[in-house]
Amino acid sequence: MVESPNDPVVAIFGASSGMAFSVARIYAQKHARLFLIARDKQKLNDIERDLKARGASEVQSLVADLGSAFGARAATELLRQRTTHVDVVIIASGILGDTEQLLSDPKACEDLFNVNVQAPIAISNSILPLLLQQKSGVLAIFSSVAGDRGRASNFVYGASKAALTAYASGLRARLSESGVQVLTIKPGIVATAMTAHLPRGPLTANPEAVAKRIVQAIEKRKDTLYAPGFWRWVMAVITHLPEFIFKRLRF
Repeated sequence: MVESPNDPVVAIFGASSGMAFSVARIYAQKHARLFLIARDKQKLNDIERDLKARGASEVQSLVADLGSAFGARAATELLRQRTTHVDVVIIASGILGDTEQLLSDPKACEDLFNVNVQAPIAISNSILPLLLQQKSGVLAIFSSVAGDRGRASNFVYGASKAALTAYASGLRARLSESGVQVLTIKPGIVATAMTAHLPRGPLTANPEAVAKRIVQAIEKRKDTLYAPGFWRWVMAVITHLPEFIFKRLRF
């Protein structure tokens, strides 16, 4: 396929995750130039073949460790060596963790915050000069509804996402007149490999449907996206529950 200067340039960090892959498929159908960054080379190779078959004008895979700020900065530098322009940067890397293990294993807790907080912030800070130079682009950061209020079942994970939500909010305010948009993505439970051990219920969303909403939010340059949309109202109720009631809810 011949590249066009109008083809969107999209960089996806954590590209091997289920949600990121679904988003990449939509951009492939839009004939985007895709830069995929993740740790697993074999997965990237498989994804690359799929996206090329779906119409992507170019797919480049960048193998990198996104488990630390150092690795994330190195990955961003690798991206900047491959392209001088980017329209959309998606940061989808993250881990859920097991709350009981996170409470008893300091290394596991440190690893979770490295992946969920330190690395995304390092990527954002490192790509920011390019976006500001362009005076354009969208930085889409995967947070979670779990960051809106700490729940008994997964509050360590929720704390990491709350930190990322606050970072994205502040960065969006700082860049409000720069031409660069920051989108905070807050998915609920999505049927991906990350949540495969959790029971599926009526609140579990299809990754393809969530990915479609994410791309729409990027194109409309929204500030925050709850996906699916009903989570906005669910979390509005949960965040306003009085503490004496909330602490009795063991979910």
